[in-house]
Amino acid sequence: MGTCAPRYRAPTTFWGVVNVLYFGGFFGVLTLGLWLFCLVDVITTDDGDARNLPKLSWLLIVLFFPLVGSIIWLVAGRPVRVTGRPQAYERNMPAFPEYDRPGRFAAVDSESDAEFLRRCRERAEEQRRKARGETN
Repeated sequence: MGTCAPRYRAPTTFWGVVNVLYFGGFFGVLTLGLWLFCLVDVITTDDGDARNLPKLSWLLIVLFFPLVGSIIWLVAGRPVRVTGRPQAYERNMPAFPEYDRPGRFAAVDSESDAEFLRRCRERAEEQRRKARGETN
């Protein structure tokens, strides 16, 4: 009778299972989270704000190369955000704290500003006449 070669058995140790589940799975989940964050970030970035490449190119890089593309996007493509950037119809540098309210209207041209001031003066004059008891 011939000798039978022993079958190869993969090592199934407790530490091997822990290594695969926690470290391999953790990095996979971490990569997936980073990829989704960068994908949404590229999509929501304005067309002219992306650095070094057009937005479509960054989208394709992040989409087809998840880990490397995401890291490159964060380092070389993501726009530098300026904190406190005024939105449309807000003043750049308010002189008084009461003007810091978000969404406060600021005139964009002199004609609408002049019209607003004229209406304010008319309303103030009307209130003065009512206070004195005068009629039109």
